[in-house]
Amino acid sequence: MMTLQQRIPFLVLLLALVLCSHTVAASPRTLVLGSDVAEIVAALGESDNVIARDDTVDWPAELASLPSIGYLRNLSGESVLSLAPQRVIAAQAAGPREVLAQIEASGVELIHFEQSPQLDNLPARIDTLAAIYGKQAEGKALIEELDRSREQLAALPPLDGLKVMFVLHHGGMTPMVAGQGTLAHQLVERLGATNAFAGMQGYRPISAEGLVPAAPDVVILPADGLAALGGPEGLWQLPGLSLTPAGKAHHYVAINSGALLGMGLRTTDALIALHGQLAALTDDLSP
Repeated sequence: MMTLQQRIPFLVLLLALVLCSHTVAASPRTLVLGSDVAEIVAALGESDNVIARDDTVDWPAELASLPSIGYLRNLSGESVLSLAPQRVIAAQAAGPREVLAQIEASGVELIHFEQSPQLDNLPARIDTLAAIYGKQAEGKALIEELDRSREQLAALPPLDGLKVMFVLHHGGMTPMVAGQGTLAHQLVERLGATNAFAGMQGYRPISAEGLVPAAPDVVILPADGLAALGGPEGLWQLPGLSLTPAGKAHHYVAINSGALLGMGLRTTDALIALHGQLAALTDDLSP
């Protein structure tokens, strides 16, 4: 029979194994795919357990500085699995589905949000992730804060009569204008403004023939898209735009596309800020 002194090393080893097992279970190596879920994970205080992200995750800084595995909709199973994650949290747009199936089949815990991200289902996404991390109290606080912002947004006066043109542009791509069936269209409607291109579906290339009769009062576009065009001077060079009310008055608003279009924790506050910027421009509009 071993003496107490002989048992001590074994007890220390057993304790270390138990603690190690507990740490792994409580803090799995996590890969986040999608800015909306990444923002929630960070807000719950779990950034330290995230090992990588996709290209859409540009905030907060501690996640944006992590290695990226590429574009959200065009993932590589090999790239993901090479990082040896224990958990993958994926937004609805993550794919292809075959890659997600490959990840799950490898034994990695896959949490895939099947529902398209909307402001109305953001509390449900928070609840789900808070439960997974055992941080229901933190999740409840996030939802309460979100509810206050949503009440503030709902109380804003509608931007009646303001015709908005939402341009999506990044370096190397043709500038596209947003019609119905896009997140941009939904957000314009939330503000009580009118999408100047509500008569078309999806994103379409900009043409002078379509711009002039649409007669937008203001152009909204991502700040990086504006830079890719060469700044405001390049924006007004788009075919036909200088002939519109927006072009004649040089009315545009550059937005943080991740905050506004990500449908995450920052979106409601970004909408409130955008409302203020657009409302300030309405004073200059011709009767």
